Amino acid sequence: MFFKRLTLVCAALLALLAGCSAISDLLPKSAERNVLSGREGTNGPVLAVKIDDTNAAHPQIGLEDADVVYIEQVEGGLTRLAAIFSSVIPERVGPVRSARISDIDILSQYGRVAFAYSGAQKKLLPVIDASNLQNLGAQAQPPSIYTTDPNRVAPVAMVLRADLLMAKVIEKNYQITSANNVGWSFGDAPEGGKPTQSVIMYWPAARYSAEWSETESRWLLSHNSKSNLAESGIVLGPTTLVIQMVSITDSEYKDKIGGVTPLSQTVGSGRGFILRDGKSYAALWNRASEGVGTTWTLRDASEIKFAPGQIWVALTDKEPDFTYLSASAKATKTK
Repeated sequence: MFFKRLTLVCAALLALLAGCSAISDLLPKSAERNVLSGREGTNGPVLAVKIDDTNAAHPQIGLEDADVVYIEQVEGGLTRLAAIFSSVIPERVGPVRSARISDIDILSQYGRVAFAYSGAQKKLLPVIDASNLQNLGAQAQPPSIYTTDPNRVAPVAMVLRADLLMAKVIEKNYQITSANNVGWSFGDAPEGGKPTQSVIMYWPAARYSAEWSETESRWLLSHNSKSNLAESGIVLGPTTLVIQMVSITDSEYKDKIGGVTPLSQTVGSGRGFILRDGKSYAALWNRASEGVGTTWTLRDASEIKFAPGQIWVALTDKEPDFTYLSASAKATKTK
């Protein structure tokens, strides 16, 4: 009788195992985490999109889905964004603008990425072609992918159908690198840090500010003194804000009206600040070569881990201004 029952139990288990989906439904699921942002999402192919950052370009489209966003200086002291997508590919991203020489170094640490942009200076196009980027600029793509938003005026009217572009990447079997570690990792905040209410970051003709939101557990951004709203109505802002102090010098490239293109030096080493969990940490960065990622450490050489969630990296050579919370103010907030 015992063996008969055992046989029946085994038969039932085998029948259950045959329906693997039923078994998997019963087991606890561990959500996949994107290695670039540490948030839930796949480690899919990496898409990098150049986005206009002038006042007229706001509100921008799709940035809330980016894993990492870089703020870089361009001609006239203005800023432009390089947005990195992997965990989620939104339908629309924009407004799309042209590439710059700084993009080559910034993006090389991500591997062979799908690079979307509206065009580039003639001298720069062969440099992009020779780099380890999959050149998917608007000059070689149809208007169904690089669309024109009728509610916007050129030069801030071009909007990328990112979903269609990445579908083409799959169809053409372009060898795009999936998200992989680019230097940082995620975990608990280190000891210390200065309780910080806000910070202002400067460029010659632009500025960003970030204010810590206790309720949203992220830094809410403002651009040129206005709340940095996405087209969706979401206030943009990262869980980890990186202020990377870099050398910014003139390059050999110029825009169409003769403005000299600056080069942000992101290979080498330097200092900066990591802001997470309502605190700021003085930190050091190091990147030995173009093909490797950027690591961040405290002054004692211990790694400073990022908070899971979207990351913004501000590349600047100007000292930020912090508003720190006093011990009494911190005590009041935590009551």
